[in-house]
Amino acid sequence: MPEQTNKRVYDKLLVLLGVGDNTTGHSEKLISGLGALLGMLGVYWISSWYLGPDGSRLILASMGASAVLLFAVPHGALSQPWPLVGGHLISAFIGVSCQALLPDHPLTPALAVGLSVATMHYLRCINPPAGATALAAVIGGDAIHELGYAFLLTPVLLNLIGLLTVALLFNSLFYWRRYPAALARRPAHPTVAPMHRQSSMLTHEDLAAAMEQINSYVDVTSEELAELFDLALEHAAQSQHNPQQLVIGAHYSNGQLGSQWAVRQILDGPDSMTSERDRLVFKTVAGAGSYATGACTLREFRDWARFPVEYTGERWVRVRN
Repeated sequence: MPEQTNKRVYDKLLVLLGVGDNTTGHSEKLISGLGALLGMLGVYWISSWYLGPDGSRLILASMGASAVLLFAVPHGALSQPWPLVGGHLISAFIGVSCQALLPDHPLTPALAVGLSVATMHYLRCINPPAGATALAAVIGGDAIHELGYAFLLTPVLLNLIGLLTVALLFNSLFYWRRYPAALARRPAHPTVAPMHRQSSMLTHEDLAAAMEQINSYVDVTSEELAELFDLALEHAAQSQHNPQQLVIGAHYSNGQLGSQWAVRQILDGPDSMTSERDRLVFKTVAGAGSYATGACTLREFRDWARFPVEYTGERWVRVRN
């Protein structure tokens, strides 16, 4: 019981902190880190080349945050060229304007960031690091204030040119990461995916409408969501339905979506697992009804279970036979 209580508290803490699954492989993680390193070197080199030895002093800290988006999430909606360039330049303009109108006022930094966020929303160029660019224009000190609107060109635009150039070149080396996202080439899906898509009655427009109903900015494009849906259907088409062989200690998923999804572990049952009327004891270890125990017949459990699963340390995956 103490172990179950501790795990329940731990799982709730992860949800509260927003610790999600990371399904990328080690190579992808290392590529992202290398790309960010080269991106910042590109910003440094271009700034030094254009402005001389002191140019590196004008590298904005917000460019480091943008490097995370461009190289760790190159196909994210927030990482695309218009959010990157438009977000930073617009925020820089707003920051300089706020400082000019309300110099050194206590509310000026907050006003600059707030107006930048709202404007980026309306102009469809949300870029989180750009908020730091607006802030830098206000609290950057006399050296930044003296630049006035030239701040938009040097260092903001100059930094962006360096970062964007490296992102275009570096990500082009990997077909699955090509930047912008529209240039990425994905492997063709088997014909089973469109067939399942048709039977599911879900369309690209349905996914776009669902994103709109959330009424909160989601860092994924409708095109990427549609591709994820196709891949999920392809994966589902290969699944084993209602496993006939049940094993004590094994985990099984009901294959549902959203709040209906659950994983159960068989705790006890008959040795033979052959008679449909025999009863077994299970515990729900993930999803709906977590940590609850129950009992049912083998027939009822087989009707509930869709396929066996195992936990990889980050997520539940289907066990291949």
